[in-house]
Amino acid sequence: MDSWLTGLILGAVQGLTEFLPVSSTGHLIIAGTLLDFTGVKAGIFDVAIQLGSILAVVALYRERFLGLFFPEKRRCAAKSMSGMRGILMLMLTSFPPALLGLLLHAQIKSLFTPGSVALSLGTGALMMLFVEKYCRRRRYAGCGTVDALTPLQALGIGCFQCLALWPGFSRSGSTIMGGMLLGADRKTAAEYSFLAAVPIMFMATGYDILKNWEVFSAADLPLFAAGMIAAFLFAWAAIRTFIAFVGRMTLLPFAWYRLILAPWVWFCLSA
Repeated sequence: MDSWLTGLILGAVQGLTEFLPVSSTGHLIIAGTLLDFTGVKAGIFDVAIQLGSILAVVALYRERFLGLFFPEKRRCAAKSMSGMRGILMLMLTSFPPALLGLLLHAQIKSLFTPGSVALSLGTGALMMLFVEKYCRRRRYAGCGTVDALTPLQALGIGCFQCLALWPGFSRSGSTIMGGMLLGADRKTAAEYSFLAAVPIMFMATGYDILKNWEVFSAADLPLFAAGMIAAFLFAWAAIRTFIAFVGRMTLLPFAWYRLILAPWVWFCLSA
């Protein structure tokens, strides 16, 4: 099943889950299994439609991204997330997962299975429970905005982001947990996870498309168009909703959701 309707459904799943700490890749593997859309083409499609989610972030945070290249026009402070400093921060965060992903690309692709996703969902959930308990009474003085993050924190968050190379773990979840453990408050860590997603997702999407473009034909255009449009619209809505509530909620609801979902995936889809 690889019609435009499949693309629409999977694009909606991608957009809704990409920036929530529940793993878009894991949910796409689950949805693809249920829709009988699996194999090499499905794996590449799952990565390619991330472009729609990326564009939603760029549109919503356009002032931030314009500040990276035109800090003087945005009236950005010298030590803010702008100009060369902002670019360096994103490079530091993107470097560890990009390097590890390049070195282990084949091995990572072999993990795109429901059984692996189930284990990853459970592991990530247990880490969320630990991080929330560990950071419960921490005071976040001096690091209440993205602009206050340091290059060392950016590099550390990038190392945590490597966990997301395991399908089902969640890139946003690993970024938020890493940010919290390294001294950022939850809302700042969440906002930085949106910004940090753009370069690493661009690299992953571009690499997979360039490496496997011959798998697709013109007949696949409706599938991709529907997926990307749906991913853009649903990602936009998910980001706006999540950022509005993240300051007043914890990661615990997402952790419990993952713990409930993991055994269902293991027993129902991995056989």
